[in-house]
Amino acid sequence: MKSNCLHLAIPAGDLKKARAFYCDVLGCKAGNGEEGRWVDINFWGNELTLHQSEEKLPNVRHEVDMGAVAVPHFGIHLPDEELQALKARIEAAGLEYLDRPYRRFVGNEYEQETFFIEDPNGNILEMKSMVNPELMFR
Repeated sequence: MKSNCLHLAIPAGDLKKARAFYCDVLGCKAGNGEEGRWVDINFWGNELTLHQSEEKLPNVRHEVDMGAVAVPHFGIHLPDEELQALKARIEAAGLEYLDRPYRRFVGNEYEQETFFIEDPNGNILEMKSMVNPELMFR
């Protein structure tokens, strides 16, 4: 059986806070897990495993068109209407953006709206919507 599901495991800090962020704010669903140790999150069809932890991942900034992006980060490409709904949930929850929504690569085939947020443990997520998603990997 072939699977295109990405698996990523990250330190989540307080697991209850992390689960609430991913499920209640982002709208993901929780799956398998061990209470107080780890939980799998359906991250738009990918398996994100949140591990209870004391540590945080370090990050730095790298120059990319229109700004310096935080690395490491992970995220998802969404249709524009889903990205706009996600922004509304983030703002309704009173969360602040690490990097506010903006457009980059304006005028070329990779134009996109993007923003960066942090989860409760400081893991950085980039959420984006491509103008031409069909051209991403040709």
